[in-house]
Amino acid sequence: MRRVVRGFWGPRPEPVEALADRWQRTLDGFAELVPQAADVWSQVHGNGPATAFTAGEDGLLGALRTAQDAADWSDLTGTGLRLVGTGAPGWEAEVSGLAGGSPRFLLQSLAIVLHAPDIAVVPEEEILSLLARVWEPDFGDVSDDDVLDALEDDAGYSVGDPVVGRTGYLSPARAALVPAGLDVVRQQLPAGGELLSIAAPGDSATVVRVYERLREAGALAPLPRPLDRPVL
Repeated sequence: MRRVVRGFWGPRPEPVEALADRWQRTLDGFAELVPQAADVWSQVHGNGPATAFTAGEDGLLGALRTAQDAADWSDLTGTGLRLVGTGAPGWEAEVSGLAGGSPRFLLQSLAIVLHAPDIAVVPEEEILSLLARVWEPDFGDVSDDDVLDALEDDAGYSVGDPVVGRTGYLSPARAALVPAGLDVVRQQLPAGGELLSIAAPGDSATVVRVYERLREAGALAPLPRPLDRPVL
């Protein structure tokens, strides 16, 4: 089964060392939560074949600095990095991010795409909580293809809109707008914001219903364009 865990935020300029630290904490935390997902990492490049990658401070700093040295790099976009890991049979992970920039329209993001056997127990909420702690996003979600298709078809969701999936994360200002009586489990995170446990796998109808109520309440209002802040 393919799962997607994502976080999004607006402009947050950061030095390459700070980005490398966030990346390292992400990979370390992911390895603790899902050790079977990735024994070996490779880096995917815009041009040319993927290359072997050793997850560590020096490797991350080097990869991020190389990205910033590219002729087409701009702080209006941010610094991108894409890693693919292979692990036990049936497991594969991709971690990709675009961060540290001052974009005017394109959100910054970190996404983990995890392929796992259908019967596997995957700590989805813990992975989203990890992303929330490390990257301090504006919103985030745990979704799959069925959930995203249902949101697009039944709720008018478009790529780039604030969204929640089976599990959602909302930054503090968004969490303050969650309507009373919403049938979700709310967990406040130590660093701020809330994790919302919304639906079990396969229950796309509940995700659509909760998404629509959150959007009506303003909790999923888009950041103003041009972007001028990392969170609502």
